Amino acid sequence: MAVNPITCPRCQSTDVVKNGKIHNGRQNFKCKGGNRQFVQNPTKKVIGQETRDVSDKLLLERLSLAGIARVTWGSEQWLQTYVNAKYSSVPKTVAAWSKKRGKLTIQCDQMWSFVGNKKNKHLLWLAVDVNTGKIVGVCVGKRSREGAQGLWESLPAVYRQCVVCYTDFWSASERVIPQSRHRAVGKHSGNTNQIERFNCTLRQSVSRLVRDTLSFSKQLDNHIGAIWYFVPHYNLSLLL
Repeated sequence: MAVNPITCPRCQSTDVVKNGKIHNGRQNFKCKGGNRQFVQNPTKKVIGQETRDVSDKLLLERLSLAGIARVTWGSEQWLQTYVNAKYSSVPKTVAAWSKKRGKLTIQCDQMWSFVGNKKNKHLLWLAVDVNTGKIVGVCVGKRSREGAQGLWESLPAVYRQCVVCYTDFWSASERVIPQSRHRAVGKHSGNTNQIERFNCTLRQSVSRLVRDTLSFSKQLDNHIGAIWYFVPHYNLSLLL
C-alpha cells in the first residue's frame, strides 16, 4: 500500500526531513525548501486574522473575556494572552487634534471601580469637552490630589492653558485647577450632566466597570488598558 508523502503545509513540498520532537513527544518535521517546521495533523488551533478582528470589536462591547471566547470559538487562555498584549500597547494619552484657542469648557467627574477585589478601589477621573463631546482627559488613581493632578496633566496643552473647568466640590480639584478657571458646581446646576452621562455610557460599554460585575479586572494594567482602548474609539464615533 502506498504511503502518502509528508508535505509542507506552506509550500506543499515533499522535501521534508524529521527534525526532533516537540514538547508533547510528537514528531517534528522541517521543510528543506523554506525551513518551515511543522507536525502532522496539529491539534493546536491557529487563530486567524478574522478572529482577531472580531475580538477587537467585541472588546468594545459589554462582554466578559469568557463571553468573547464563546462567541469566537477561541480559548480563554489565548484570548487573555492576546488582550494582555493589546492593552499593554494601547497609547495612554488622548490623541492630539487641531483645536483653536478660545472658549474651551470641560466637565470633570469621577467613578469608582475595583481591581482584584472590592476592597481594592480605584477612582477613574474623566474630562469631557462640552462643545465636542470628546473625552479629553483620563486618569486612574485615588480620590486625592494626586488623582486630580493626573487628570489635569492628561489634558492636551491647549486645554491646560485656557480651559474653564466644571467639577463637583471635591477639594482635590480646587487645589490643582487654577482658581480663575475652576467652577465647583452641584448636580442641580446641570453643568456636569454631560460627563455624568458619559460615565453611564462607559459602564455600559466596558464590562469591568459595570456595577456589581463579576468581570472585574484582576490586573491594574489591564484595567487601565481597557479604559484607554475604549476612549479613542468613542471619540472617533463622534465624527461619524
